[in-house]
Amino acid sequence: MLAWRANLPAGAMERFLLKRAIVLVVTLTLVSFLAFLVPWLGDADPARAIIRSRVADLALDSAAVEALRIRLGLDQPLLHQFFAWLGRVFQGDLGLSFTSRLPVADQILRAIGVSATLALSALFLALAIALPVGTLAAVHQGRRFDGIVTFIAQGFVSIPEYWLAPVLVLLFAVELGWLPSAGWSGFETLILPAAVLCLRPLAYFSQVMRASMIDVLHANYILAARSRGLGLAGALVRHGLRNGIQPVLTVFALWLAGLLGGSVVVEVIFAIPGMGRLIYSAVINNDMPMLQGSIICIVGLAIIINTAADVLYGVLNPTVTVSGDAR
Repeated sequence: MLAWRANLPAGAMERFLLKRAIVLVVTLTLVSFLAFLVPWLGDADPARAIIRSRVADLALDSAAVEALRIRLGLDQPLLHQFFAWLGRVFQGDLGLSFTSRLPVADQILRAIGVSATLALSALFLALAIALPVGTLAAVHQGRRFDGIVTFIAQGFVSIPEYWLAPVLVLLFAVELGWLPSAGWSGFETLILPAAVLCLRPLAYFSQVMRASMIDVLHANYILAARSRGLGLAGALVRHGLRNGIQPVLTVFALWLAGLLGGSVVVEVIFAIPGMGRLIYSAVINNDMPMLQGSIICIVGLAIIINTAADVLYGVLNPTVTVSGDAR
């Protein structure tokens, strides 16, 4: 998967990035086709759903529905719609939302910024706690502290967000009045949703860090450093953490890619205008352009994030090779 070493052959970095760029284009093309088909898998008529969301009259005017279908191009053959849409996508035009009639790209850009802020806040909070806790658990392997950390981590993984979020709202917003219950207007509105989202990655980060640091503690370079009179803490800080944190980076990248579009429950409960809520609204309103554009953007960002994690992994550990390029 990764490809790095101290003496990289000429052009290895360029070949690595070129391969990832090709993977990105091919994957987005395939995903775009699947994304285009997703809204058509249901029985709902998009034009009828759009009008239904705008008027309260249960008896819809069939002429108005048909006129809207023609205006949106939904009367064209499916393949014609797909290739026309795909051509616009590669030009950066994701179309107009069926419900708001605003550019999809602009709405996704705003929502991605919100979700990225929320996701990074939650993950960096989890990382700040998990790195020292996981390291201490490794140092005290098999002792009481190690057992407590493992027990708590397993508990955090099992707590569902749809239960934890209302509990925190009732406690800190309703009962104590310390924090707002919902919205997106400042740092205070970020605290509760970030706290909810950080628990599961915190559990994974701490356990991955623990396992990695257990290997580091038995590595020859740590034993050599301690034989020269360097204490355990100094050996870990100078030589161990750089290697121990590398597996955590991979998990961090996976969680970041997932949270950018996967924090639907938290964003809906806390009324956060991020990607999760945007996708939820698109599904409810059968807003095909918004749903299609969101899927493509999330998949593309996931590939870019994982590529960046691979590059950073190679920078931190130049002793591993780039597969296929090194000999």
